[in-house]
Amino acid sequence: MADKEILLQVRDLKVWFPVKKGVFGRTVGHVKAVDGVSFDLMRGETLGVVGESGCGKSTTSRAILLLNKPTGGEILLGGRDIRSLSGAEELAYRRRVQVVFQDPQASLNPRHTVMEILTEGMVYHRLCRKEERRAKAAELLAAVGLPDTMLDRYPHEFSGGQRQRLCIARAIALKPELLICDEAVSALDLTIRAQVLDLLADLKRKLGLTILFITHDLGVVQHVADRIIVMNRGRIVESGTCAEVLGSPKEEYTKRLMAAVPVIGKPLA
Repeated sequence: MADKEILLQVRDLKVWFPVKKGVFGRTVGHVKAVDGVSFDLMRGETLGVVGESGCGKSTTSRAILLLNKPTGGEILLGGRDIRSLSGAEELAYRRRVQVVFQDPQASLNPRHTVMEILTEGMVYHRLCRKEERRAKAAELLAAVGLPDTMLDRYPHEFSGGQRQRLCIARAIALKPELLICDEAVSALDLTIRAQVLDLLADLKRKLGLTILFITHDLGVVQHVADRIIVMNRGRIVESGTCAEVLGSPKEEYTKRLMAAVPVIGKPLA
């Protein structure tokens, strides 16, 4: 790992939400959703972030996505602290970091066609000419295993697995360096889940993606991640390779997670 380039650095990240009471909304305390999280993500790596609901994993990802304002700490992409970005730099940053959320139906505008959904980011960032958009959208559909005959259809005409493929296609449209998958397969049935995981692995290999994969499912993370960090109550309680964390967990919390969600198969090397 020492010879690999660090793409993302998170240093002592804190995201606290104020608890207010009274007529004047006086702050009487804080919910420490993320409380001192630090990790590195290497370029080309998939890092799994595992924990129960409320452990802080999604809040961490939202801070990286500039959706939650950090209370303290640093987030650096390519060595640059994202808190110091100017307007134009922030726009460029949002191209470099894309996300696939849990619910594909809620993520897609029901009034837009697939063509409009896939090219919206291109139009906003002025990445291609109008006459090139349809061909670009068709290429994106092909990349996620869907035919270009679907370009003029609407999200409600697709299955859940197909909609998630559309979300992935939209995410890779801007050629991001970092893809955050926040419970991206948890709403899918087992067969479709396996197909989407295979798709993500294929896109990672072809496009050179770096992936932050957030999930509560240890049975999933072992098949996609190079390394795992386990979060509990806003902190990292254990980290290491899949073999280290899943094969010989040190923390009782990790052991409870494994007991609650049986791990199927062997971790990937």
